[in-house]
This record gives sequence, structure tokens and C-alpha cells, in this order.
Amino acid sequence: MVKEYNLKINGNDYAVSINSVEDSLVEVEVNGTPYHVEIDRVVKQAAKINPPAPAPVSGSGAPVVSKPIVPVNTGAVKSPLPGVIISINVNVGDTVKTGQKLLVLEAMKMENNIDADRDGKVVAVKVAKGDSVLEGAELVIIG
Repeated sequence: MVKEYNLKINGNDYAVSINSVEDSLVEVEVNGTPYHVEIDRVVKQAAKINPPAPAPVSGSGAPVVSKPIVPVNTGAVKSPLPGVIISINVNVGDTVKTGQKLLVLEAMKMENNIDADRDGKVVAVKVAKGDSVLEGAELVIIG
């Protein structure tokens, strides 16, 4: 039983298919990219009113573990389009300059350099090589 949905998230359209659900493992496809998502079956009353955002999924199919909260004066470099991370050129603690290449994102069979949009220090790298990301996903946090 395949369920299909057209979702609009932050102004972006996504074609989502739920292919199978077995216990807490769900196979979904977002804009043609397959994901294996583990869900928590226990739903609290408050969560029904304001459901939390779904956890991103790594390229291995495992949910990505949340990162620590970063200071308010930091800025996230976000993915300009959906794709797969093919290389990461910085580490936490590195000092970067505006325009410096942070990572490479493969999207639509093209390699896209993702550059720093500000000078600063890398506070967090929120993706790993091989991860599939959606448009608007946080990739690197610069403080």
C-alpha cells in the first residue's frame, strides 16, 4: 500500500511516497530519493498539537543524531537544493573566510561547491559524506 503526498515545507514542494511501514521502520521516497526512517510509536498529546520536525536521515539510512545547540550569534550555511554530500572540506574549529569552499554537494548529476557566506569559525558540521539532504537543510554552522 503506497501512500503519496505533495507537501510544501518552507515554500518548497516535495513529492513524498510512503512505501512501507513495518513496526517502527518506514520506507519513504522524497522527490525520488529513498529514505529509511525510524519513528517513535508513542505519541504524546502535546506532540499531536505541534508535531516536531522529522529527523534528517543519513546516507546509510540511519537517523542523524541531533547536534548540540549552538550560540545565538552563529549562522547556518544551508543547502540550496536537494542532493548528496560528496566531500567536506572543513572541520569543527577551522577558521573560514567568505567565499571559502566548505563542502561539495552533488545535485542533478552536477557538483556544486557550497561556500562560506561569512567569515568566522566552524562551530558544527551537521552532515557527513554520503548524506542525502533536502533543500534548506543546515550543513555547516559558522560562529
